[in-house]
Amino acid sequence: MIFSDRIAAAEKLAEALSDYRGKHPLILAIPRGAVPMAKVIAEQLNGEMDVVLVRKLRAPGNPEFAIGSVDESGWVYLTDYAGQAGANQDYIDQEVSTQLETIRQRRKQYTPMHPPIDPEGRIVIVIDDGLATGSTMIAALHALRNRKPAELICAVPVAPPDTLRKLQDKADRMICLSSPDNFYAVGQFYVDFPQVADAEVIACLSDTRYRK
Repeated sequence: MIFSDRIAAAEKLAEALSDYRGKHPLILAIPRGAVPMAKVIAEQLNGEMDVVLVRKLRAPGNPEFAIGSVDESGWVYLTDYAGQAGANQDYIDQEVSTQLETIRQRRKQYTPMHPPIDPEGRIVIVIDDGLATGSTMIAALHALRNRKPAELICAVPVAPPDTLRKLQDKADRMICLSSPDNFYAVGQFYVDFPQVADAEVIACLSDTRYRK
């Protein structure tokens, strides 16, 4: 399945999530690419939107390759191949510190006027524009599970089968529109896949129609 852009993918996800329409779900986006998608889904489901801040831990010398992730609380997920990628403990500690500082700065930038929306007792739907290794989604779901949502759903347009298997026990429900074996990168499944700027993220989060 090929999506024309993130908005088209979000509309298809909203259809797949239609069971939650009218139940005031909390739609949480992993920045930055998923934020415009979360706005569309919140609108379609009459829900509320916010961000869940997690960061991937980058492999030494290869910043696009994830060896794990860290959430806003400082909890760290490491892949079983982190050491093979050249990451020793000193490197990991420094990378965690770097990414936590980025998370702190993004929280100040994205939601300066209010704290994060409390997910406790809520139907929580975590959105990303696609999963590759799934590292950041694992961190996001772990962080949210600890905050006691009523139901925790992971919803993405595309992910490889092995990543979906890793995530199965991390959420109450998994929704993935396409799970091809021939998977190299999320962007290969979009015709138009530009970077999402911080200004667009802030504009989406400032729209009070989706913060009720």
